[in-house]
Amino acid sequence: MMFSRRATASLLTIALTLVGCASKPKAPPPAPPEVGVVTLATQPVTMTAELTGRTDAVTSSDVRPQVDGIIQKRLFEQGSLVRAGQPLYLIDPRPYIAARDQAAATLESAKATYAAAQAQADRYKTLSDVQAVSKQQIDNTIATARSDLAAVHQDEASLRAAQINVDYTTVRAPISGRISRTIVTPGALVTASQTDALATIQQLDPIYVDIVQSSDALLALRQSLAKGSVTPASATVRLKLSSGVDYPLPGKIEFAEVTVDETSGTVTLRARFPNPQGLLLPGLFVRVEAPQGVVQNGILAPQQGITRDPKGNATALVVGADNKVVQRDVTAAQAIGDKWLITAGLKAGDKLVVEGVDQAKPGIAVKPVAVKLGS
Repeated sequence: MMFSRRATASLLTIALTLVGCASKPKAPPPAPPEVGVVTLATQPVTMTAELTGRTDAVTSSDVRPQVDGIIQKRLFEQGSLVRAGQPLYLIDPRPYIAARDQAAATLESAKATYAAAQAQADRYKTLSDVQAVSKQQIDNTIATARSDLAAVHQDEASLRAAQINVDYTTVRAPISGRISRTIVTPGALVTASQTDALATIQQLDPIYVDIVQSSDALLALRQSLAKGSVTPASATVRLKLSSGVDYPLPGKIEFAEVTVDETSGTVTLRARFPNPQGLLLPGLFVRVEAPQGVVQNGILAPQQGITRDPKGNATALVVGADNKVVQRDVTAAQAIGDKWLITAGLKAGDKLVVEGVDQAKPGIAVKPVAVKLGS
């Protein structure tokens, strides 16, 4: 009887427990994690390359003496801007003035001699009608007059040459530009045949930048242009100084060399930049951002949405139509600002995961939330 009561109580307890378990509600499944996504779109993308270069003067001219002599004066400030034709040096002109005056006197003498010979020839011509003089005498006087006229012309040329030498004693600027320091001082002897220039003038506004580009990269670009996968870009280029500061004024590429440097395998491109303030000086090392081509239907993906696997291959996580994460292998051709130019693996309309990447595992369902990133 005692055993029966105990058994009945145990059965009652078990029954109550089962009823309680049956009435307890089940826990809801966990909510899918939220991830930030960016919907990709196509747009024209300009591919650029950062190339190295050096500045060079558009025009450069050495100032050299044309006559021998002693420098008497320097007529310019070193490092200043000079105009074409501006006097720079004065060479002692006295020997050349004397030579010019002597040539002028010789010319006057020749003119007098010619005048006398021509007058005699004219008189003999009038006497030929009455046969007062022989034909031979007339011919001789005419020939003498012509010879004296030739002497006049020769002396005129000598006078002009002497005057040119006098003018050369004032050494003038051959071009406009900024002049360098001088290598001579007053009292120095200079010669017309010397190899050293007195100074150098360089035109700095505008200024050239000679840009060096790999011949392989240039060939690849031309092949892409030929295939039509990219279109020609603008010839406008930007300059960055060696300090990292951007030069404010854009330049323009004028031409490319037609030959490849055999030692370096590079091609030189020449760009022209305005330089009104004279900030750029010849010989500066600079970096140039040069457009290479335009991908008309390019896709720019934020860099935080592109990762690398252990082998270095670029990958991306995309939210599919069923809100499940899919991993894709992509080709990141070039970094443009804070984005990658994607040439394979992604297409317009794809939802690229850019936030919560650590929670977005391939194959799991997620809740995509559109985010707006800074441009």
